[in-house]
Amino acid sequence: MAEKTLDDLFHDTLRDIYYAERKILKSLPKMARAAQAPELKAAFEKHKDQTEGQIERLQRVFEIIGKAPRGKTCDAIEGILAEGDEIAEEYKDTPALDAGLLAAAQAVEHYEITRYGTLKRWAQVLGMDEAVKLLDETLTEESQTDEDLTTIADAAVNAEAMQAKAA
Repeated sequence: MAEKTLDDLFHDTLRDIYYAERKILKSLPKMARAAQAPELKAAFEKHKDQTEGQIERLQRVFEIIGKAPRGKTCDAIEGILAEGDEIAEEYKDTPALDAGLLAAAQAVEHYEITRYGTLKRWAQVLGMDEAVKLLDETLTEESQTDEDLTTIADAAVNAEAMQAKAA
């Protein structure tokens, strides 16, 4: 068996996040429909558009390494998205629904941030300057989305979930 290299690990991880992004793209419209707060719905819709661009950038990274863009089942994202579905079902029509959806979305963002951060660093080590730029662009978007979600949570969603308790 051939010895595995950082190039192999980069490719495997790229396949992992490619699968994850495509699954996320399919789940975002469902999350937007489930959300009650208009600003949260808008955030999910905005991130859907961003995710489409992120997938295109990943496809360009695959081209850079001379590989076909193919995903590899990502158990982590499957689990995170399943938790989000569970929250949507369990908390449907309750004041805590949006807080739960937001938390699930941030779990997705944090997973993506770790993957893109790692891929960017490995691309630097491997001397893939164009890939570094593409991955950094997505990493910046993911970090901004996480900050935006925190702002929505702090500005409205968490307070609304708490007010229902006081009522």
